[in-house]
Amino acid sequence: MTSKGFAAPFRVPVTHAGKRGVIVLDQMRAVDKVRLVKRLGSVSAKTLTATLATLQELFSE
Repeated sequence: MTSKGFAAPFRVPVTHAGKRGVIVLDQMRAVDKVRLVKRLGSVSAKTLTATLATLQELFSE
């Protein structure tokens, strides 16, 4: 997620802790679980559904 991104078909808008941003699905990377220190929150069911649908579209064909 970033707050500095631009809108695109492969980016899902999200608001977290009062900040607007986008989930940048075209710049995914693997992160070691050791680096994930604490959970900052979760996304709504609507955002999760949009994210999964976008991922499915990106990886189809």
